[in-house]
Amino acid sequence: MSTDPYTVTVAKDLQDLVPLFLANRAKELEALRAALAGGDMGQLRHLGHRMKGVGSSYGFATVSDIGRRIEDGAKAEDRAALELCLAEYADYLARVRVIYV
Repeated sequence: MSTDPYTVTVAKDLQDLVPLFLANRAKELEALRAALAGGDMGQLRHLGHRMKGVGSSYGFATVSDIGRRIEDGAKAEDRAALELCLAEYADYLARVRVIYV
């Protein structure tokens, strides 16, 4: 796995909102982990659906993509796919770097 950062370009007018957005994604990751540990596919589906909508709104298309895959994995009750998605999400959040334009 690469250690290069994920670079996201965000409009300068969202600069004040992005730190809170990212802090909420970290909390979301913990909620996803708890839901997976508890086998709560409904909660995983809900959180994935929300991620799908919010990510692109802030310029974080990868969040939306991972959210879509989490939602689909929860619908299919595919625990292995969900575990991979959560690992990818954790990696993404740890390495994402924002450039404001």
